[in-house]
Amino acid sequence: MDQRRFFLTTAPGRLFAAAAVPGMVSMLASALYQLADGVLVGRILGDTPFAALNLAMPFVIINFAISDMIGVGSSVPISIALGHGDDDAANEYFTASCLSIFISGTATGALLFLAAPALIGLMGAEGIFAEYAVQYLRVYALCSPLTTIVYATDNYLRICGKIKSSMALNIFMSGLSAFLEFLFLFVFGWGIWAAALGTCLGMMAAAVIALTPFALGKMKLRFCRPKVTPEMIGRIIRSGLPTFLNNIAGRITSIVMNMMLVRLGGETAVSVYGILMYADGLILPLLYGMCDALQPAVGYNWGAGRPSRVRAIEKYCFGASGAISLVSGTVLFLFPEAVALVFMTGEDPAYLAMAVTALKLFSVTYLTRWISLACQSLLQAIEKSLAAACISVAMALLFPMALLAVLNPLGLTGIWLNFPGTSLLGAVLAVILLRRQWPALAAPDRPVWTDEQLTGL
Repeated sequence: MDQRRFFLTTAPGRLFAAAAVPGMVSMLASALYQLADGVLVGRILGDTPFAALNLAMPFVIINFAISDMIGVGSSVPISIALGHGDDDAANEYFTASCLSIFISGTATGALLFLAAPALIGLMGAEGIFAEYAVQYLRVYALCSPLTTIVYATDNYLRICGKIKSSMALNIFMSGLSAFLEFLFLFVFGWGIWAAALGTCLGMMAAAVIALTPFALGKMKLRFCRPKVTPEMIGRIIRSGLPTFLNNIAGRITSIVMNMMLVRLGGETAVSVYGILMYADGLILPLLYGMCDALQPAVGYNWGAGRPSRVRAIEKYCFGASGAISLVSGTVLFLFPEAVALVFMTGEDPAYLAMAVTALKLFSVTYLTRWISLACQSLLQAIEKSLAAACISVAMALLFPMALLAVLNPLGLTGIWLNFPGTSLLGAVLAVILLRRQWPALAAPDRPVWTDEQLTGL
């Protein structure tokens, strides 16, 4: 079945299962690898390398921020163009975006490689702690030109209807990265730099596999002579801005938190924060994977003038997001010690007690976390980028920074409470912004494609 017909005619429940479930599995595979990354480094190399990994990770994510913005930002106009039936415009966006990602990956990688010692030093790290963090970051920076495109290809495969292929590729990438990291750390006995190298090699392999069918002309999207215009670049940036701001603002917040954690509790507090982030890194990808996987379907139907189908699809998205979030928060609250012991030996009672307390407070986050994420994804898919960007910046920077100041007298407890507080404020803001866009979402259908035309695809 042509992917346009698939997105525009498949029953919403079936479409949700066909798109969202592979999207969640795909992101879960990536999350499990990230979990394995932390476990391997923590268990094989020890607590200091584990703390160094978490200290460097915000800068690693910043390294992918521009490429992620281009990948997500281009997928929205590509989906809408295909929904309109303008395949040439979709191919132009696709080609220009791939080229832009390579250029931006080269530039950001070079900058981070040179600035790594200074950046880690600003965090307050010294000695071997700082050296490990610099090693880890510099490997990602060197590999940046060939790795940053991998997440964009995930979007492009789903747009072309290759949802299961996208899922399989992510599973392959995660499995290969975990295998290489285990080989490098446990068998060869290499240092923390090898953990980053294993991940980067897995990403490179996945990027080559993903781009090959596009290069051979076997996909709906094809490479063409790039026709880059200011309007095109502006549209990509506007559509991808919420994702970019979320990445950058979130990392700024993480950097500030790490600086406070080093001051308040040293390496132990940084490690506990890392445990929270790994727990979040296992739950949030499920929610993000589901919402992100539905964006092509929402974009197709929005571009084809069918808001009724957008609403029907999003009912499944909001309902499933809420259920997953509540179950995840319950598990964290009931079994915090078991979660903490995945990343630590338990030999330090004070370290374990700090982690258990932090996880219990952190679990409350998931009562409301799903609301802002689902609203932001919907607004981004229908090109309401300003509203989506407001949610993104507020959740990633404004609310956390404000709460850091308000809760500062509580010390480390205030930092752990920052997460549920931010989530609650973000949910309120997201609902307000979504209500403002509701007239457009509730408007009658004005289909671009007739049922007869869709049947003929």
